[in-house]
Amino acid sequence: MKITLLSENFPPETGAPQIRLYEVSKELIKRGYEVEVLTAFPHHPNGVIPDEYKGKFYQFEVYEGIPVHRSWIYPSPKGSFWKRLASYLSFTFSAFYSIFKSKKSDVIICTSPPLFLGITGYFGAKIKGAKFVFNVADIWPESAVELGILKNKTFIRLSEWLENWLYRKSWKIATATEGIRDYMINKGNDKDKVFMLPNGVNTETFSPREPESSWKSKLGFEGKKVFTFAGRIGHAQGLDSVLKAAKIVEKSHPSVRFLIIGDGPEKANLQKLKETLNLNNLIFHDSVPVTEMPNVFSITDFSIVSLKNLELFKGARPSKIFPALASGVPVLYCGAGESVELIEENHCGVIAEPENPDSIAAKVMECAEMSDHKYNEYAKSGRAFVEEFYSWKYIVDDLLINIQEREYSQGSETV
Repeated sequence: MKITLLSENFPPETGAPQIRLYEVSKELIKRGYEVEVLTAFPHHPNGVIPDEYKGKFYQFEVYEGIPVHRSWIYPSPKGSFWKRLASYLSFTFSAFYSIFKSKKSDVIICTSPPLFLGITGYFGAKIKGAKFVFNVADIWPESAVELGILKNKTFIRLSEWLENWLYRKSWKIATATEGIRDYMINKGNDKDKVFMLPNGVNTETFSPREPESSWKSKLGFEGKKVFTFAGRIGHAQGLDSVLKAAKIVEKSHPSVRFLIIGDGPEKANLQKLKETLNLNNLIFHDSVPVTEMPNVFSITDFSIVSLKNLELFKGARPSKIFPALASGVPVLYCGAGESVELIEENHCGVIAEPENPDSIAAKVMECAEMSDHKYNEYAKSGRAFVEEFYSWKYIVDDLLINIQEREYSQGSETV
């Protein structure tokens, strides 16, 4: 079977979609499948295309054993919604060149967001005579509307029409969470057409290890309880509440330290908030390569995963949960919904109310005072949980079961 993966993002960029595509590709190739990745030139999260790709429209390369077709994108991580839209659309159209340059395929798996890339995925599948699998990692435009990013009513209506059209035209729909799966079924998609393709973790790369002394000394964290947020620093994360909670904790628990590692559109605002609050127990650190994250987790006592208090996020399952648990690091989850059930049922973390500094601070203090026995129970339970259900081997097993089925009876629609 020949499988094409189409996504705006791919390593050397970091982030959930990038890691998912990379790990799924590696596992499929390891099993003898022919895989090609169609993606944009690296540009996330700073909107800067590396020198080796500048001035080019297209480039083919083999990235760590994976055949990769890269094409031009107008990078715009900041600025107005319309600039971001221009960025999305630039790759939506340039990716057609990669479609023609790539080999014949049996299945094209297209990742959304951006929603518009589904246009390339659908017509690309027609061109290649392949089945079109729409991989939905975030419900768009609904998420952009709820976050206040998208307000133009005409554009919202057009986006909703495109969304529903792509769902109808897809052979299968792969969803990142159970909440998105339920949304698809409620939209009228047959439950046999929808399957899960969740975020996972490489349980060999991420595993419990001794603390990396160089990180502790660099940050001045010797003898401290460390609470780390690692990932994109955006609107959805609601990290201002974490900073306010850190201020509450500062006087009563001087041994607690907070580390926020990553980049994103809200980082500058949060750095200003840190100055306003005069926080001395919190450090910002730039993004690091994925290969360095096991060392970060080795000095982390609890991994903070935070989301805004929106109905939309009750169906979220943030990817950053799984590397932490695989590393034997319990999660402090500041959110509601599906992920709360996941953490509580598998006894691998503590829950705080989203966007509630008092609740977050209380849970931080509870974690800081936790007995070694209880902490070790959380650590072992979390590791066992992801090994069984969220290793890439398990996820690819399930993916292959779904894309090797006989063609879905309502698929292969014509335009």
